[in-house]
Amino acid sequence: MRHRRLRGFTLVELLVAIAVMALLAIASWRGLDGMARSQQLTRERTDELLVLQTVLAQWAADLDALQAIDHTEPIAWDGQVLRLTRRGTRQPDEGALVVAWTRRSVDGTARWLRWQSPPVRTRAEWNAAWQRAAQWARTPGEAERRQETVLMPLANWQLYYYRSGAWANALSTDTSASAPRTVGGLSSAAASIPDGVRLQLTLPPGGALSGVVTRDWANPLLGGGKS
Repeated sequence: MRHRRLRGFTLVELLVAIAVMALLAIASWRGLDGMARSQQLTRERTDELLVLQTVLAQWAADLDALQAIDHTEPIAWDGQVLRLTRRGTRQPDEGALVVAWTRRSVDGTARWLRWQSPPVRTRAEWNAAWQRAAQWARTPGEAERRQETVLMPLANWQLYYYRSGAWANALSTDTSASAPRTVGGLSSAAASIPDGVRLQLTLPPGGALSGVVTRDWANPLLGGGKS
């Protein structure tokens, strides 16, 4: 009885099979790498979006809590720092807070920052905190830095005030001079608060979020802010 001779793979067939398997492995790796990159980008975008939402919520909370105290400034913008006088966050009798927002370089990266004073109860305390807020925005010392919060990368920001039915650059709007002394029984300090505040943030390129973000705030006391 004759036995059929078994025939194995030739060298060429083995090389072809190995090449095919290598191509399949590369394709699989690229697919997995693409999925991993996509998931990472999604996580980064989600994280940056959560930070942005949290920061804008704090921004709105500061504006909502603006406090008009006679012989003080509720809000002031000089092109570099926005300073606010707002209600305290704990007890009604806690006193007022001076809050400042600015854009400044931190470790070589331009970032948005927020500063908050301890509670102030007298005009002298308010004036000292108001001046410290201005100093913090430009040449902060160690004491001022301890009261700041580094928020997020920021390429640029602009502010606009809504007054007399129109938006205008906040730098061209002198709230203390242009506001009437009283509006509907409001004090002159309350009347100096604009009807609306428009915030425009320019996010730096290269991140998961970029471009221009606009946020409008309407003054609940004067009821005029329009987007």
